[in-house]
Amino acid sequence: MKQRDLFLAFFRVGILGYGGGPSSIPLVHKEVVDKYKWMDSDEFGDILALGNALPGPIATKMAGYIGYRVGGVVGMINALAATMVPTIVLMIFLLTALNSFKDQPWVKGMADAVVPVVAVMLAVLTWDFIKKSGKSKLGWAWTAVALIASLVLLQILNVHPAILIFILLLGALLKKDSSPSEQKQMGGEQK
Repeated sequence: MKQRDLFLAFFRVGILGYGGGPSSIPLVHKEVVDKYKWMDSDEFGDILALGNALPGPIATKMAGYIGYRVGGVVGMINALAATMVPTIVLMIFLLTALNSFKDQPWVKGMADAVVPVVAVMLAVLTWDFIKKSGKSKLGWAWTAVALIASLVLLQILNVHPAILIFILLLGALLKKDSSPSEQKQMGGEQK
């Protein structure tokens, strides 16, 4: 049953993820978090961040990891096949068909119409992540600082996203959270 669900979830992502990674991420989120509940949004966000720091297409990296986590090696192969086969078949079929109509205005219009839909899907997913960050231990103030700093680094200073993600992951690993015994000592000192 899980293998069938894995295949169907990633097949839908593969067949509907028009535009590549940015359009497929919200679809993967919908299938994995909302529909099948294989993980929560926080885990999904962690996988997305790590996947973006690694080379290669994000949809296949996520399919491989989630497939492995849910169904082992067979699940990984299943999810990868379900993600890639629709693209391969559609590329062969559509490029052959569209090549004969490439000069028609409706072909260009079809491609242009998808862009705002993908933008809205990404905006909704982004807002969900912002709300979760604001309500987490990070808080709204640090979430706003992180958003502004990320915007400046990525858009103005042209820092590569992988470098920013690596620095944030390294910072999270090196950050020392106080242990329960330290928290008790701090609580005792404040009294």
